Amino acid sequence: MITRSTLTSLLAVVLMAGLYFTNLPTGTAQTIVRQDEEIKKMVEEISAANLEALVRKLASFDTRHSLSTLKDKKKGVGAAREWVKAEFEKYAQASSGRMTVELDKYNVKANGQRIPQDVELANVMATLKGTDPNDDRVLIISGHLDSRNTDIMDAKGKAPGANDDGSGVAAVMELARIMASRQFPATIIFVAVTGEEQGLLGARHLAEKAKAQNWNLIAMLNNDMIGNSSSDETELRNNMQVRIFSEGIPAVETEEQARMRRATNRENDSESRQLARYMKEIGERYVDQLEVKLVYRNDRFLRGGDHTPFSQNGFPAIRVCEMNENYRHQHQDVRVENGVQYGDLPEFIDYEYMRKNAALNLASLANLAWAPYAPANVGVNIKNLTNKTDLQWEAPAKGKRPAGYYVLMRETSSPVWEKKFFVQDTNVTLPYSKDNYFFAVQAVDAEGHESLPVFPVPVR
Repeated sequence: MITRSTLTSLLAVVLMAGLYFTNLPTGTAQTIVRQDEEIKKMVEEISAANLEALVRKLASFDTRHSLSTLKDKKKGVGAAREWVKAEFEKYAQASSGRMTVELDKYNVKANGQRIPQDVELANVMATLKGTDPNDDRVLIISGHLDSRNTDIMDAKGKAPGANDDGSGVAAVMELARIMASRQFPATIIFVAVTGEEQGLLGARHLAEKAKAQNWNLIAMLNNDMIGNSSSDETELRNNMQVRIFSEGIPAVETEEQARMRRATNRENDSESRQLARYMKEIGERYVDQLEVKLVYRNDRFLRGGDHTPFSQNGFPAIRVCEMNENYRHQHQDVRVENGVQYGDLPEFIDYEYMRKNAALNLASLANLAWAPYAPANVGVNIKNLTNKTDLQWEAPAKGKRPAGYYVLMRETSSPVWEKKFFVQDTNVTLPYSKDNYFFAVQAVDAEGHESLPVFPVPVR
């Protein structure tokens, strides 16, 4: 019988072997990719055909504009949100009562801009409760249910919103279906928010609720347009890369936090950016033929998305978005003009590409939900001037005990972590100078599930 200590020792051997191989001379280097079989199985359960069926159903409501009708049973945002709710309830049947579904309604006052009169909106939420009553961690994955035409105030015209953001909502639904039957110690919330096009209203409502109720929200994954693999104008075709956007300097930080950021030069190491790097590593571990491109800005140039209110409330939040946007099929009235079809229609989505992007999300969510809590009080000792780096931390106070820790290292000019050292103690001295490298520490269990990395602060 293999004991936990034996597994831990084996893991240490594998991890240290991986470290050794990554230091071989160029041309002979090898990379050990260790996959969790259950995550791999879930990834394989994602179906491009299922995703297409979901997108086509969402597009069939004609419009899902936030101000469209709530009374029609077949058209408008009211019918769409009831259908998503009913689908979530079907998935919940496999959860043994752990998944609950609700319409989280909220009122929005007229603002003289995109909300002409007071209106009641609603997010559709499926909450998969964690199995550990002492684990208060929460993870959110979202897409926005509402759609739009060229005129943002057109609540009646045909606006199928297949890619923007039927693709994101369909991915959230497919993940809810697959993950409902699995058990995770942390809680996962699958949500289709409304009011995105009218001003990120549903996301703001949820982010403010999370802040007010003091949720331990460790990751928010916003999926907005993840199904298009071709661009207009440049005519690029790309179904092998996807973008993740993340903020650098946190939108909310105290003066003390700003002082520490400047002192340690961590402008590129916010919690959101650590989440983005984490998703790149885990996503590429489980999804073949997909490269995650880290875009170091909160969102596209002068634009925003549903992750933004979460960042503004101090939570780690990122946006997953297709590599190339096609503006013939985004924010366009459905029409043919000069022989060109405009409009956000289902036939313009690459469903195999969408499947890979959904898998990126699933692997990241599952790996993080199964991981130990992150290490606490991570610090770098600055008592003496030295060409080595002394790091120290504390074991997580909650959750399962880690099998060990990864100490991550990268050059200051590198966008991603370059080395991972496995240790079982809560301190380590590395023969690399803190003047030349950045470091972080993450907890890992015997199955290889890693927590988010924690950037160290100076300690004496």
